[in-house]
Formats: sequence, C-alpha cells, structure tokens
Amino acid sequence: MKIVVLTGSPHKHGSSDLLAEQFVKGAKEAGNSVSIIDTAHCNVKPCTGCVRCGYGGPCAQKDDMGSESGAMRGIKTEILGADMIVFVTPLYYYGMSAQLKTVIDRFCAFNGDIQRKHMKSALISVAWNADSWTFEALTAHYQTLVRYLNFKDAGMILGKGCGTPDMTARSRYPAEAYELGKNLKNQ
Repeated sequence: MKIVVLTGSPHKHGSSDLLAEQFVKGAKEAGNSVSIIDTAHCNVKPCTGCVRCGYGGPCAQKDDMGSESGAMRGIKTEILGADMIVFVTPLYYYGMSAQLKTVIDRFCAFNGDIQRKHMKSALISVAWNADSWTFEALTAHYQTLVRYLNFKDAGMILGKGCGTPDMTARSRYPAEAYELGKNLKNQ
C-alpha cells in the first residue's frame, strides 16, 4: 500500500514528528511504501475561495500546492497516487495546526478525485493537555473529513500529556503509533 503522511508541526523534531517516525517505521516494516510531506515548511497559501478550479482543478494559485508544475505538483500527485493519508499534527487550541489545515483546505481543487479513491486515513496528534475532552474538537473535525472525503478510518493515536518530546518518548504513544503502522496490510 502507498501511504502519504502529511505532517503539520512547525516544530521540527517535536512530539508530532516522533510519533510520525514511529508510524512510518511500523508501516515500512509491514511492507508499505511511505512518503512524508512536511506541510509546515511548504510554500502553501490559503485557499481564496475563488473557485476557478471548479472543484476539479487546476488551482489558480501558483504556489507549491496549487501549481500544476513545479515542486508541489508532487503533493497533489503523491496524494492522488496514495492508498492512504495520515494526518499528523500537534493540537493547537483544540484543532490541527494552521499549516496542515491550509493544505487540507487546498484539497478543494481536487476533492472529487480524492473522494472517488476511497482511501484509508489515520490521525496522529499530540497535546500537552491530558483532560478527557482534549481531542473532542479535533476528532470531530477528522471524522467529518473522513465522511466527506469517503475515507476509511484506520485509526487515531491521540497523545495526551505529550507537551515535550521527552514526555512523549516516555509515554505509550510511540509504541501505539508504531503498531498502527505495523498493522496496516500492504496492498
């Protein structure tokens, strides 16, 4: 199976990246092909809502995400060539990072293509907060994306109490992320 991992943390080598690395390790060991796109460090502008794409592309913007040529043509190509998308984000004010959300908003230009693929998806997130309700808003948003984009949810790793990479490394969440990746069947 071809998996694309969209990471959204502006903090390189943080807790989100630690869990993403463990997921990728497990997924590769299971025989899957995995590519990682660091959305937090891409040149992707917010969707303007101009609808020049007609919801089928190409996007009018000529940045890394919307260009039909250039480096970020690779993001669209990677997504449409994948069998699974994994969203990895720190929890920022009870939602995903703005960087990851910006990329997801730009799916607008190829929504139909994504919907027709019936891809698998997963969510990996970390938060300093450890309250029972910490991830309610993020999981609701993710589940709405799953429904709208015709994804099949393969699981969620929601790392509560993961405020620093050291805290995260000592938690159970790296092992859970590894197992999520390891248990994916190569297709």
